[in-house]
Amino acid sequence: MDIKVLLIEDEAGIRLLMRKIIEKTPGFIVVGECEEGKEGLKVFNKLKPDVVFLDIQLKEGSGLDCAKEIADIEPKTKIIFATAHCEYMPEAFSVYAFDYLVKPFNVERVTHTLERIKALQEPDQATSMDKIVRYEKGLEKLLVKGKESMSFVNINDIILVQREDSNTVIYTQKDAFTTSASLTEVEEKLDPDQFIRSHKSYIINLSQITKISPYGRWTYIVKFKDLDKDALITGEKYEEIKKMFL
Repeated sequence: MDIKVLLIEDEAGIRLLMRKIIEKTPGFIVVGECEEGKEGLKVFNKLKPDVVFLDIQLKEGSGLDCAKEIADIEPKTKIIFATAHCEYMPEAFSVYAFDYLVKPFNVERVTHTLERIKALQEPDQATSMDKIVRYEKGLEKLLVKGKESMSFVNINDIILVQREDSNTVIYTQKDAFTTSASLTEVEEKLDPDQFIRSHKSYIINLSQITKISPYGRWTYIVKFKDLDKDALITGEKYEEIKKMFL
């Protein structure tokens, strides 16, 4: 299945160039083009693309603000800033951009980024997993308030907590619990020796990690032992975890 790409760029010539580069790269398809942020968010919600190429300065709205909303809806969207302004790079990576391209584009540079994305879609062929120490804690429970219900979840059963479609979802091996509570509110209820805020949009259970591998420019992807989902972790948090187990 082709990787879906959305272009949010107010210069028609740049959109045409990017479309040509992307469509010449096998495995990718441009599903939409937009000139400004609000329209881009509507199209994003409708088409759910895997990758968004996004200019920072648009005719209407800010590309950075648009990126923050996209990341809150679907944190794993690969956001690639394409701009003439290199000075926004620190802000771009504060919203966990996958890459930052400076105009005028080098075709090989864009193609390299696309190939990195494609490589991440390939099945993991690893047969062995590194083991992480399991922390044994008491049978504490977390009260999860939904819109019309309350659920009591064993804290030790929680594998992953993430932002998803502007809500917070708590995953165990068998169930998923959705709440309007913020990620920070959930984080405050969890043991910091067992759970870590790996990324703006994720909290992970250290005892459930099986593998951490490169993802974006300064981002890694985390896989779990008892859950068929994954999470993102920043380079800084990755180094913290390495030190924990040295």
